[in-house]
Amino acid sequence: MSSFLQQLINGVAWGSIYALIALGYTMVYGIIRLINFAHGDVYMIGAMSGYFLARWLSLQNGPASFFIILPLSMLVCALLGFVIEKLAYKPVRHAPRITALITAIGVSLFLEYGGQLLFGADPKFFPTLIPTNPFINLGGVFVSNIQFLIIITSLVLMIILHWIVMRTKMGLCMRAVSFSHTASALVGIPVDRVISFTFILGSALAGAAGVLVGLSNPKVEPLMGIMPGIKAFVAAVLGGIGSIPGALVGSLILGISETMVTAYISSTYRDALAFIILILILLFKPTGLLGGRQQTKV
Repeated sequence: MSSFLQQLINGVAWGSIYALIALGYTMVYGIIRLINFAHGDVYMIGAMSGYFLARWLSLQNGPASFFIILPLSMLVCALLGFVIEKLAYKPVRHAPRITALITAIGVSLFLEYGGQLLFGADPKFFPTLIPTNPFINLGGVFVSNIQFLIIITSLVLMIILHWIVMRTKMGLCMRAVSFSHTASALVGIPVDRVISFTFILGSALAGAAGVLVGLSNPKVEPLMGIMPGIKAFVAAVLGGIGSIPGALVGSLILGISETMVTAYISSTYRDALAFIILILILLFKPTGLLGGRQQTKV
């Protein structure tokens, strides 16, 4: 039983990282009905930003360094998300959806191979800002300080996101734009500004996920965002694409499922699991666990 609980904790920690990435997918889709396939690569930029910022600032190991690197990396990714939306997605916003989809794939490839050119193709090893140590012992079930930090940081960021979406004027505008761009514009909502803010917010969360992964899995490289990006998209679809609570639920389910498969079956099937879940959810509940059926008026 202790082994099962240990794997459950490991899965929750990993699912928390997926959630930070999946929230960006689901917010962008909810606002402009676009699957931003470059979002996983924004997560990669977050990890690489943390690596280079730690080196350039010559930070010493300790929690203070983490709380400096995290917001700076989030800021870098937020600016990147703003630039991507303005330069790549805004010009094709009213084009056929296939055009926007191809653009997203092109942006993803640009970030991946541009990252190899800029950062180098060789893997980098994230600095040990916080050494890993057992933090909580619950009857033989250990929670490391890194796992605890990942879960708490993710939870805090999600609470802030919920407050922004549900309690602020910009959040109200985001919810309005998600229903209708035309009606929102007619009542004076700055639709372009809301869309840009959504990209900024989602990209900042992905940047935070990159730093958190760097703490738990120090090897970072320019192609590291491909598979986590796809899995976070699967998590968003599983929970219900466009639903913020759904992205959280889907990510936790995927993270726990992956960990259990690795522990009790084989690590060989870990990556395949995400695609099996995607096929099953599309076959039996295409709207996702918490997604609602959408009606298109013609």
